[in-house]
Amino acid sequence: MLRPNLHYSELKDSYLFYNISKRVRAFLEEHPGERILRLGIGDVSLPLCSAVIKALHGAVDDQAYKSTFHGYMPECGAPFLRTAIGEHYRKRGINVSDSEVFVSSGASDELGDILDLFDRESAALITEPAYPAYVDANVMAGRRIVHLPSGEKDGFLPDPPGDGGADLIYICSPNNPTGAVYGREQLKRWVDHANKNGSVIIFDAAYEAFIEDPLLPRSIFEIDGAETCAVEICSLSKTAGFTGTRLGYTVIPESLVRCGMSLNSMWVRNRTTKTNGVSYIIQKGAAAVFTDEGQRQIRENIGVYKKNAKVLTEALDRLGIWYCGGKNAPYVWVKCPGGMDSWSFFDFLLNEGRIVGTPGAGFGGCGEGYFRLSSFGSPEDTEEAAERMMRLLK
Repeated sequence: MLRPNLHYSELKDSYLFYNISKRVRAFLEEHPGERILRLGIGDVSLPLCSAVIKALHGAVDDQAYKSTFHGYMPECGAPFLRTAIGEHYRKRGINVSDSEVFVSSGASDELGDILDLFDRESAALITEPAYPAYVDANVMAGRRIVHLPSGEKDGFLPDPPGDGGADLIYICSPNNPTGAVYGREQLKRWVDHANKNGSVIIFDAAYEAFIEDPLLPRSIFEIDGAETCAVEICSLSKTAGFTGTRLGYTVIPESLVRCGMSLNSMWVRNRTTKTNGVSYIIQKGAAAVFTDEGQRQIRENIGVYKKNAKVLTEALDRLGIWYCGGKNAPYVWVKCPGGMDSWSFFDFLLNEGRIVGTPGAGFGGCGEGYFRLSSFGSPEDTEEAAERMMRLLK
C-alpha cells in the first residue's frame, strides 16, 4: 500500500485566520451593517503603480504578434529581469552577479521549495514569534525544529544560541509579525555563528523596502561573510503590490558551498527540473519596478503605508502602550493592555471598537499577550481605527 507523507499528520491545526473569520462573521450577523476596520490583513490595498501597468500592457501586446511572442521562459528567470535585480543590488554597493539571482513566483513558494537543497536530517532553527510557514514547511519535510524564543528584553531580536544550534537558520528582518529589524552588529553575530558552525541562513527580506534608517541593513549581503553562509529570499508583494501578480527573487551566492557542492548550481538544477519559469508578462511588469520611475512610484505607495504605521504608533505612544515595529516595517507589534491575552484583546477590539487585528498567539507561544496591527489598509480606515483605540484605551 502506498504510504502518504506521514509528517503531515504532525502539523498542528492552524485555527488563526479561520477563528478570525468566524468571530468577525458572528459579530456581523449580530450587528448587521456595522463598519469593521480591518488592521489584521497582510495584503496591500493600493493598486500596482502606473510604470508596472504600462509594462504589463506592453507585454500582453507582445504576445499578440509572432515577432514578439514568448512561450516558455528561462527557468531561473529572464536575463533582462535577473540583470535588473542584480543592478538593484549593485547600485547599493552589494556585490551580486546576475547568475546569483533567481526569479520566482513569490517568496512564500521559495521559502518552501528551498528546503530541497538540504538533507532532511538537518535541523532548522526558527526564532519566534514566527511566520507560521517556516515551521510547517519543515514539519512537512520531517526536519527537526529548534525553537529560539524572543521577547521584550531583547526587542524580539534574539542573538545566536551558545551552542551550535541548528543547520538551517531562519531570520526575517524586518520581521513578520513583530516589525523588529536587526542592526548590522546583530546580523554580523548571526553570520559569524553560521560560518563557524557550517550553518546556512535563510534570510527572509520580504519587507526590506520599508527600512528607512540608513544604518539598518536591507540585505544580509551587506554583512561581511554572508556570501558563504546565506540565501536571501525577496518579494515584490509588499514592495510593489504584487500580492496578486506573484513575483519574487532569491539570491544564492556562487561561493556558498557545503560538502563540496555549490548551492547555486544545485538550485539551477532544481529550477530547471521542477519549474517552467515565471510568465513573460509578469517578468516584464517586475522589470519596470527596478527602473528609476518604477522605484519613484513604489516609494510613493510605501510612503502611504508608512504614514499609516506612524498614525498607529503615535496613538500607542499617547496611550503609553508598549510596542515595537512600525517605523521600519509595515507591522506594529503591540503588548495587550491590562494583561489581556491576545484573543481576549481581539474580542475586545472587535466588540467595542469594531477593529480587527491579528492575535499574537497565532505566531507561536512567544506571541501570546501581543497583537499585530497592519499598516496596509487605507489611510481613512487607519486614522479612524487609531481614533477608536484612543477612545477605548485611554
